[in-house]
Amino acid sequence: MDRATSDESGAVIKQHLIDPEICIRCNTCEATCPVGAITHDSRNYVVDAQICNLCMACVPPCPTGSIDNWRTVLQSSPYTVTEQLGWDELPGELSLEGQTEPGINDDAGAGKSTLPAQPLAAPTEGPFSNITYNATLPPWSAAHAYTNLYGPKVREPFVEATVAGNVRVTEVGKDYDTHHIVLDFGSLPFPVLEGQSIGVIPPGTDASGRAHHARQYSVSSPRNGERPGYNNVSLTVKRVLEDHQGHPVRGVASNYLCDLAVGEKVRVTGPFGTTFLMPNHPRSTIVMICTGTGSAPMRAMTEWRRRLRASGKFAGGKLMLFFGARSKEELPYFGPLQNLPKDFIDINLAFSRTPGQPKRYVQDLLRERAADLAPLLADGDSFFYVCGLKAMEEGVVLALREIAEGAGYAWDTLGSELRRGGRLHLETY
Repeated sequence: MDRATSDESGAVIKQHLIDPEICIRCNTCEATCPVGAITHDSRNYVVDAQICNLCMACVPPCPTGSIDNWRTVLQSSPYTVTEQLGWDELPGELSLEGQTEPGINDDAGAGKSTLPAQPLAAPTEGPFSNITYNATLPPWSAAHAYTNLYGPKVREPFVEATVAGNVRVTEVGKDYDTHHIVLDFGSLPFPVLEGQSIGVIPPGTDASGRAHHARQYSVSSPRNGERPGYNNVSLTVKRVLEDHQGHPVRGVASNYLCDLAVGEKVRVTGPFGTTFLMPNHPRSTIVMICTGTGSAPMRAMTEWRRRLRASGKFAGGKLMLFFGARSKEELPYFGPLQNLPKDFIDINLAFSRTPGQPKRYVQDLLRERAADLAPLLADGDSFFYVCGLKAMEEGVVLALREIAEGAGYAWDTLGSELRRGGRLHLETY
């Protein structure tokens, strides 16, 4: 039966959909949805119309805008999750002439701007939700970010970059392999800021014979390139070689990138991201909290500050790094980190699998440095960035709350101020 004529009541709704052509599968929407309406399979991220309450919490953090799509459908027959999982592109608008009776989401019928906003109040009880704390605005002094210069819905669907370097940045392990990969864009414009990401399109097709979608990777080089003055970017890419049961694993995009040879071509989309950006204010403090390849944007921020300092253009804002891994052998860039001047960056490392040592995580390091972090939480020129595995997110925020409350600050108020002021950014996967 036709979707446009199957409802005798004629009630219509605006259904929230994700555009599969420009989605880069970054998981931001699913991570921020407070009601669990978003799910995914190996190909698509989709919204369940039976759960979605149109709170709009997922829209601002989306780096590509793929989440900001809507279709007018009959209330009794929205697009199902199964239908959406099979899409390669969004369907066109249905013809619903005469179907004017308001539906359950009648506020949405007048346009997206009338949808209810998610409250900013930061609850201290109940399940953790990063939407409560994650800033959707960049720092006030951040540079302007260019986005979506290349992609399926713009003039050029991708730009072709050349591999200029590919080196391993961790010791070889049986279940992991992390590489530092440099991509050169030649004469083609591709401006990227610290904290932004790009999409990489793997060659070939998936098990169903359809072309692979782009996968997201954070840029680990500063705004003037991995090599200053060159039009290139670097990525920190980890491929998993074995699963928890010891079975071989070969991910599509990460495996492809780690095996690239110098001179090979890579299809790239983007850049993406307008919020996870570093402050330009010369006296601002940056607190970086990361695990594994979540160090990519932190490396970019650190290197830009290092170059400013070397040129005499930096006024002395603090850098603090809290970096976690299972062991020092699995910590990307472990060697270069040891060579950074102690008066330039305050480095704190946590290892959870060191033989004969107790497990330590980044939130443990935060608590140990509570006396130094408490005044930074209250300082409007201090910014906090969290990047890494999803499992770290709640522990980090709870540690920050403990530190704030231990110093006499009201976390409900301070947590909301951090979010509204673009001072606490959570990017986990």
